[in-house]
Amino acid sequence: MATRKLLLLPGDGIGPETMAEVRKLIGFMNESHGAGFEIEEGLVGGSAYDAHGKSISEEDMAKADAADAVLFGAVGGPKWDSVAYDVRPEAGLLRLRKDMELFANLRPAICYPALSDASSLKKDVIEGLDILIVRELTGGVYFGEPKEIIDLGNGQKRGIDTQVYDTYEIERIAGVAFELARTRQNKVTSMEKRNVMKSGVLWNEVVTRTHAEKYSDVALDHMLADAGGMQLVRWPKQFDVIVCDNLFGDMLSDVAAMLTGSLGMLPSASFGAPDGKTGMRKALYEPVHGSAPDISGKGLANPIAMIASFAMCLRYSFDMVKEAEMLEKAIADVLENGLRTTDIAAPHAETVSTSEMGDAVLERFRSLTA
Repeated sequence: MATRKLLLLPGDGIGPETMAEVRKLIGFMNESHGAGFEIEEGLVGGSAYDAHGKSISEEDMAKADAADAVLFGAVGGPKWDSVAYDVRPEAGLLRLRKDMELFANLRPAICYPALSDASSLKKDVIEGLDILIVRELTGGVYFGEPKEIIDLGNGQKRGIDTQVYDTYEIERIAGVAFELARTRQNKVTSMEKRNVMKSGVLWNEVVTRTHAEKYSDVALDHMLADAGGMQLVRWPKQFDVIVCDNLFGDMLSDVAAMLTGSLGMLPSASFGAPDGKTGMRKALYEPVHGSAPDISGKGLANPIAMIASFAMCLRYSFDMVKEAEMLEKAIADVLENGLRTTDIAAPHAETVSTSEMGDAVLERFRSLTA
């Protein structure tokens, strides 16, 4: 069987703890099913800064570029709050996205049946939720220039971030959204702020034209991003695929994640364009949650988002759809059996540790694949 090259970047905070549970699954698949995963590991974020003085080393960037897929944990924490802006932990993730040209971020928001009571919303609003947010990842205000703070004198400063989008950037992310919608409920909602932002006007124009020229079979709605945030908490099941720019996608995907009860439940995938020869896409998979330094090292972290990110990796990077489905079923079955980490548990309910949750998913996956 061909070797499948994976780079693991656990990062900071709870990243190493949750990545350890994925490592167990990879070991099982290699030993029991000959999956052929070849693992390398590297540093990113604060851990890379401590070792190299930068948020990711050139050596680890080369490993990421050579890998078939990258699994990423989390970065950041108060320990590095005072480091220079260009070497802050988050800069490592931004560089991975930029250098690997990972322009499309997929963030599913799925409510597992067993967790419909964990959401802050009413059960009938959230039960059966299955939406997908497609976020443009390498343009917009996070990367636009100029980006600076100017000293104006007299104690005054000016902070500048620039929102910039070119036509091709909008066309390609819209295409991803429409193509994914065709595999789901065939509906896309595009969100921007065309009422106050010129980039939003262009976004709306390009999405509309792309739809008319190539994807007229898919239903398309437009919605202002602030109204979209309101509708996500009012009646989220009205949406199927949501496409938006980098800034609004960042915010709205976190809103959607919390609809399900916890950021610790949801995975994400970031893709580049298909390779002209192989058709393979550069890809990075990561949980939606952050580094959670307040619970780091305490065995309290929920590993499900990290495990579900690995399931996305199996499906999209290695075409191991059956294995991905069984891993996702293993997660659902474990939750149905009542196991809970602290973030998804009812008050005063019994909880399990990070490793205990990971072991339970592994054992259920083992039985499903026997």
